[in-house]
Amino acid sequence: MPEFKLRKTTVIMEEIHHEFGPAPDKPRRRAAILAVVSNPFAGAYHADIQGAMEDLKPLGLMLTDALIDAMGGIEGIDGYGKGAIVGSAGELEHTALWHVPGGYAMRERLGEAKAIVPSAMKSGGIGTRLDVPLGHINAAYVRSHFDAMEVGVPDGPKPDEIVFALAMARGPRVHSRMGGLEAWQVKGEDGLR
Repeated sequence: MPEFKLRKTTVIMEEIHHEFGPAPDKPRRRAAILAVVSNPFAGAYHADIQGAMEDLKPLGLMLTDALIDAMGGIEGIDGYGKGAIVGSAGELEHTALWHVPGGYAMRERLGEAKAIVPSAMKSGGIGTRLDVPLGHINAAYVRSHFDAMEVGVPDGPKPDEIVFALAMARGPRVHSRMGGLEAWQVKGEDGLR
C-alpha cells in the first residue's frame, strides 16, 4: 500500500462583498483546502497506480469535513471543485488519483450531490498556482455557478510531493446575469439539469 504522508494542510477563504454594482444581501463565500503529501510514485514509472485512489479516500473525507467546517457548516453550500498539482519528480497521472477520493468525498458529505465535480490538474514546482473550477453541486448547466478559485501553497509541491485541493462555494457569482438554468430550477436528477 503506497503511503501519502501528509506534510501540511492550508485553508484559503474568500468573502466577496462587492463587484461593482450593488452589494449583495449576503457576501459570497468560497473556500479551498489544500493538502501537501508525499508522492510515493515519484521518480519512476509505475504501471499500476489506480488502487492508490482507495488509499486516498480517508484524506478526501478528512479534507471535506475540514472544508465544510471552514465554510461555517453545510447549509447553503452549492458549488464545488477539485484539483491537484504534482511536483517535478511525478507525472500528471498522479494528480488523477484525486478524482475518486476528492470528488466522492464531497458528493457524499454534501448530501449525495448529483453533478460531476469539476477538476483541474497540472505539474509544477514550489509555489505553483492552480485555478480550481467550480460548478453547481446538483446541475452542471447552472451558469451562475461557473467560477474558479486560484489556490496554491508557497512551499509546495516539492519535486516528490503532490498538492491535493478541494474547493466549495456558497451562492452564485456576485451579479450573475448570464441566463440559462437558474439554481432554483434545478431538478437534481441527472447531474446536468
